[in-house]
Amino acid sequence: MNKYKKNQSKDIRSSKLLLLFIIIALAMGIFLNRVYNIISEDRNLPPSTSQIKERAKRGSIISADNYTLSYSKKIYKATINTSSIYPDKLDLFIELFSIYSKIDRDIIKGELFDKNGKLLPGRVTISHNISARRAIHLKSLAYKLRRLKVFRSIKNSKGVNIMYGLDIIENGEARDFPLNDILAPTLGYTRKDDHSKYARLQGMKGLERYYNDFLKSKRDGYLIGKRDVAGYISYGDYSKKKELVNGLDLYLNISLGLQARIERVLDNMKKSIDADEIIASVMESKTGKILSLASSERFNPNKITQDKIYALNPKFTEYLYEPGSVLKPITLAIVMDKGKVKPNTWFQTYNGKLRIGKRYVIRDDEKFKSLSATGIIVHSSNVGISQISWRITGGEFYEGLRKFGLGQKTGIDLSRELSGRIKSVYKLNHKLHRANSSYGYGMHTTFMQILKAYGSFNNDGLAMTPQIIDYMKDNQTNEYYKLESSVENLQTTSKKSAKAINKILKMVVKKGTGVKAQYKGLEIGGKTGTAYISEKGVYVKKYNSSFFGFANDNNGKKYTIGVLVIDAKKPYKYFASESAVPTFKKMVEQMVGLGYLKVSTK
Repeated sequence: MNKYKKNQSKDIRSSKLLLLFIIIALAMGIFLNRVYNIISEDRNLPPSTSQIKERAKRGSIISADNYTLSYSKKIYKATINTSSIYPDKLDLFIELFSIYSKIDRDIIKGELFDKNGKLLPGRVTISHNISARRAIHLKSLAYKLRRLKVFRSIKNSKGVNIMYGLDIIENGEARDFPLNDILAPTLGYTRKDDHSKYARLQGMKGLERYYNDFLKSKRDGYLIGKRDVAGYISYGDYSKKKELVNGLDLYLNISLGLQARIERVLDNMKKSIDADEIIASVMESKTGKILSLASSERFNPNKITQDKIYALNPKFTEYLYEPGSVLKPITLAIVMDKGKVKPNTWFQTYNGKLRIGKRYVIRDDEKFKSLSATGIIVHSSNVGISQISWRITGGEFYEGLRKFGLGQKTGIDLSRELSGRIKSVYKLNHKLHRANSSYGYGMHTTFMQILKAYGSFNNDGLAMTPQIIDYMKDNQTNEYYKLESSVENLQTTSKKSAKAINKILKMVVKKGTGVKAQYKGLEIGGKTGTAYISEKGVYVKKYNSSFFGFANDNNGKKYTIGVLVIDAKKPYKYFASESAVPTFKKMVEQMVGLGYLKVSTK
């Protein structure tokens, strides 16, 4: 009996062991089958290689004293799938996003809700213009929102539950002008290129537009390679890298120190004489380098408001006007070059009244019976300069004006430059038209044309092409580039005539209409001009007042300086001697203070 029980117990144990073996074998079979399926099936695994892309940026604009006036920075956008936010956590999301982004709650709500107050479905972009610094904060917020369980899983189009969070994505580049309206409108402004999904920039007006092809980014960089176990790209034989190529940086001839001071001079003068606008420039006479190009009407390129739209166009090259009496020295130089007059040649000036034909009378403000050619410029006689112009033909006068660069572009590196207009040879052959043009009426010039022309009187008759940019630099290679102007320097007049006019312009300041420009210890010369403004072909009681001349010291520093005052409304301030000349003087004071000019004590 005991033997039977022993055998039965053995059989039970064997059965259990067999069952356990079968279970283990079955489990092993299932495991191996699963491993095989995992190995063989297409699981859409992420690729073994990865790519990092780095976007190239637009170049910067930098002053002569190394201040950055314009640069590009990366911007990001914040997007959210509204369905992924728990309804009872929506207010918390808005509150925290407002704190981290510094965006007003109402603005955020305006992006998330429609006009009827309903939450917009699907993916919504809350902001397209987030700075890199704010982007870092918002990425930190995205992680914290997950921990606070603000988001819930939702099914995608394939029926898979996915938890969408707050996404911060690089969106493009934005232009920053850190000094706001300094050097506006010369710098210009930018806007997004509509042809690019990634927000690339397009230069609009000023230097941003003229040098757009040099400033814009050239090539994005990237790194392609195998991923390690942590998902990072490992460098090796299989990795491939391409360096990005940013746009070139522009380095100006203009220093911030001088520019800011001259802008302040113009602002104060505009207010004191109630002018529409004052524009001014300082140029090296020997080189054509523009050291300052300033306007009293500026705008902030970071935020252009509707009331500043009119200020976007640089008037230095885009505002056409009749120059008035600043043309008289140019007329005299043209006739002197033809050997038809000398500085000491005398003319009858008929007490300031000369009739041409039956209907037209030329008049002077001052009454003289006669004046020398020098006196005609010093006392700004219309009667005298008309007779000087009659000593040459209309064709000769036309060619002389062209030699001075009138009726054509100066070649300055600004976005748009108008050519202006001078009368045809046919009209200039008529005495009345030639007389009219000889003192700056019946023609249209730009401020920069007159500045360039006057530069020749301070440089032995050679008018240098004005240049705002000194050089361009590639920050990747440290190579320097210079853009040559398509317009050549002009030999406007002979060296002898230029020196004679230079001397006469100093007489204008010594005892003529420019006496308020005198500066002891410096060599100052120039000519005033006051001309009616024409509106729709009719002269109105508004004036453009100007003073163009030079300021030199005994150390060889020579500067051509121009001032144009548009419609000064205070009584008698429309006279150039009361507006443009004092402005010129204050500009010279700033140049002395900054060491551009050294006053002689002898």
